[in-house]
Amino acid sequence: MITLAAEDLSLFGRDPWWLVFVKAVFCFAFLMVTVLFSIVWERKVVAWMQLRIGPNRHGPWGMLQSLADGIKLMLKEDVIVKRADKVVYVLAPIIAAIPAFMAIAVIPFGPSGNEVSIFGHRTTMQLTDLPIAMLYVLAVASVGIYGIVLAGWSSGSTYPLLGGLRSCAQMISYEIAMGAAFASVFLYSGSMSTSKIVEAQGDRWYIVLLPVSFIIYIITMVGETNRAPFDMPESEGDLVGGFNTEYSSIKFAMFMLAEYVNMVTVSAVATTLFLGGWRAPWPISTFWAGANHGWWPMLWFVIKVQLLLFFFIWLRGTLPRVRYDQLMKLGWKVLIPVSVVWLMLVATVRALRNEGYDFSRIVLYVGGAVVALLLLSFVADMFRGKKQDADAKAPPAAFDPMAGGFPVPPLPGQTLPPVPRRRPRTERELIVSGGADTQSEREGREDDGV
Repeated sequence: MITLAAEDLSLFGRDPWWLVFVKAVFCFAFLMVTVLFSIVWERKVVAWMQLRIGPNRHGPWGMLQSLADGIKLMLKEDVIVKRADKVVYVLAPIIAAIPAFMAIAVIPFGPSGNEVSIFGHRTTMQLTDLPIAMLYVLAVASVGIYGIVLAGWSSGSTYPLLGGLRSCAQMISYEIAMGAAFASVFLYSGSMSTSKIVEAQGDRWYIVLLPVSFIIYIITMVGETNRAPFDMPESEGDLVGGFNTEYSSIKFAMFMLAEYVNMVTVSAVATTLFLGGWRAPWPISTFWAGANHGWWPMLWFVIKVQLLLFFFIWLRGTLPRVRYDQLMKLGWKVLIPVSVVWLMLVATVRALRNEGYDFSRIVLYVGGAVVALLLLSFVADMFRGKKQDADAKAPPAAFDPMAGGFPVPPLPGQTLPPVPRRRPRTERELIVSGGADTQSEREGREDDGV
């Protein structure tokens, strides 16, 4: 029988006000420094992948390039377009940036006990914790999307509006699967508190117990941050710059800051939920008893976050941007069904374990359910294939590319009408050289009664 430990968060909320302020400043500084490093690291890694040099002018090895870019953006002219809704136009970057910083408040950098001493006060390596900390993270991530949507709407231009709508649809599509991946972790840990989730991974990390949830979350966090290959809201190929097309100077920099801070935040959440949080990796934790005490847990946490940030950079330099219909299909037809089915399997396993069933019997029951589901899907695919063959034999419906008054490309399964054939080359040469009339011209004269 597996029992769930009662949540005891009494260690939080006892710090003096100045220590809470110091922790808040540290969280802000950690995000800012990580963002400055990540921008330079991204440009260096992508340059290495493309056999280029990358930044090498500002600071040693170009490490101050991102700081120079930030100063340059702040010194540029701050333009407000004429057709913009000025109040919303100015507030949109702020709404996008502030929620990006808020989620780090519940991320544990170390054990929940009084492990470290700051100016003589023993405290936890976490700003605060909540019994519903992960719901708080989801809520904050949802609020941040309003900044992008409002930026696109308030700009008074077509391309920013399309980028804002794309971002809204993308957030809705991917947050459903992300929530289902979170729910699997809640079932195993028995808590929504971030510190309790990390404590529950003392024996095995959840990347081992819940690999499908980890993969789903990795995909959804890339879509949630609008990063390549899912950067459709700011696709420069068809939207110029998307929602931030009409922005410049510090407001444009705040959008970029929000994007990179969100990258750090979702990487920290992935580390907390699936990679053991602040716990040392397996080889180190076995022969070093003090690896998970003192200030060392912060080192392991930062290393894991940086590895996930490297994964973001690797994707951007490797995969091409997907089409928008492919993006929506992946979210609604692949990630959501897979996450829901996986959540049902996890819930079944946890219920059987709580009832005291043997592990072999649980594997037998779950395996039988999976085989039955695969057989049903196989039968459904057979009937679907026969229907598609019958539809393929039927004559295709006529397609009018000018329907509605605007030329549109054909959808899958539709074909453009044949292009009228040109005259043979010999006939065109006869007309140019002043030769005899062609057959079509003779027929036209006969119709006219000549």
